[in-house]
Amino acid sequence: MAGGFGLVVRFKLLDSQAAAAFDELVSRMLGGIRRYEPGTVVYTVHRVPDEPDVRVFYELYEDREAFDAHERQAHTRQFLEERERFVSSTEVTFLERLDGKA
Repeated sequence: MAGGFGLVVRFKLLDSQAAAAFDELVSRMLGGIRRYEPGTVVYTVHRVPDEPDVRVFYELYEDREAFDAHERQAHTRQFLEERERFVSSTEVTFLERLDGKA
């Protein structure tokens, strides 16, 4: 993968109950990503130590077209619609690869 297309998304969740429900929603979406998205290279969800109501996603796609295909998937659209009940803020950072090991 020469170029790739990546992003980091930071979600601040409303509280611990919202975080648990958000994690379940993410788990359901990941099943669809694993089954239906060959162009999704990495889709990793992280907790942040000492910030229990924060989740950080690292997403890497083969290219912009693979990201666009991800956004059109039913499991992704469902996640995007339902997540708002649990999230107080979202920060998205798009990435351009400079160098690294792939």
